[in-house]
Amino acid sequence: MSDPGAPQAAARLPVGRLLPLYAAQALATGATTVSTILSSVIMSGLGYEGLSGLPATLISASGALSAGLFGALMLRRGRRLGLASAFGLGVLGALTGFLGARSEVVPVFLLGAALMGAAQGGYQQARYAAAESVPPERRGAALGALMLMSVLGSFLITGASGWIEALGRRLGASAEVAGWVIASGLMAVSVLLMLVWRPVRTATQASAVSRGSPLRADPPVGLAGALRLPGVRSTALGLVTAQGLMVTLMSLTPLRAHHAGMDHAGVAALISAHIAGMFGFGWLTGPLIDRVGTRAGYAAGSLLLVAAALSAPLPGTTWLGISMFVLGLGWNLVFLSGSKFLTRFPAAQGVTDSLGYVAAGTGTLLGGALIARSGFSALAGICAVLALLPLVSAWRAGRAPTLQRA
Repeated sequence: MSDPGAPQAAARLPVGRLLPLYAAQALATGATTVSTILSSVIMSGLGYEGLSGLPATLISASGALSAGLFGALMLRRGRRLGLASAFGLGVLGALTGFLGARSEVVPVFLLGAALMGAAQGGYQQARYAAAESVPPERRGAALGALMLMSVLGSFLITGASGWIEALGRRLGASAEVAGWVIASGLMAVSVLLMLVWRPVRTATQASAVSRGSPLRADPPVGLAGALRLPGVRSTALGLVTAQGLMVTLMSLTPLRAHHAGMDHAGVAALISAHIAGMFGFGWLTGPLIDRVGTRAGYAAGSLLLVAAALSAPLPGTTWLGISMFVLGLGWNLVFLSGSKFLTRFPAAQGVTDSLGYVAAGTGTLLGGALIARSGFSALAGICAVLALLPLVSAWRAGRAPTLQRA
């Protein structure tokens, strides 16, 4: 069987009509960069270092609960309403988190983190809205363009780190706490963008209409039927593993950097390196996966995740930056490959995202406790072993069904 990521005829991307969607996702990435990624540092500052992974765990748990619900909402009422609702929930979560951290009321801060996680469970499905808007042979490129726009939002926030520190001093809080106020504003703008965005008509449907003939699209199977198809479960395995490892190391590495003496600007630069790996090369990796197929994406991503885990405990802050960049790039390849495939099976999208959040929440909770007991190196070693699992996805990708035009 041919790889579902095999190359086909080229087509243009409707970038202009997708720009509001891309911009909203970029702002949401910036909001995450300046708030939830640094939540472990806030917990440590509040005197709960042993529970430094708890905010990320709540984020993942609430995302797991909301992803399926938002997925069902989007299937029934459309992507636009679902995404606008998710960004609106992010506004509420960011404001709640700020109030809790500023007043040092830990339960309120954790509630804000949980609401932010619930919002992420919805707005991260914007990638499927982008992929649905183009022909199957260009879905990798559409996803890659979405990632490229996302990194711009992260860099914008990183460049404003000095201003955020000044805002924190004015508010009588740390820069990490002040970042939650910034996050609420970015989420609010994303809501406005969704109000003006008009979803692009599905490319395959438009093609069929223009030819005056039917087109056999992806089968409208339910979740149980989708999971029985070759390649769907292995795709879920790759996505869940990559998400869990990425979030675990992303959430807990800044704490290690903080212990190593890095200031806020240094930690922000570290996060930027990670975001650059996650999103900055989407312009290259997306079209590349369209050309060479998803099997290569899974395999390369798996090996990069292993390398990231093994390099994270090495001495010196330079290795931390390298590790975070490679971690992001490895996740990028697995995420693009899996998301491109699952675009054809909407019933499996929300559930797979939910499982990814469960893996991330479990990893951060256990990871924080493991670091406190056995050190960061023990966590990195376990992550390196688990990072081999997407190789199973690469092996199974060759058996995945290829849907043909009528």
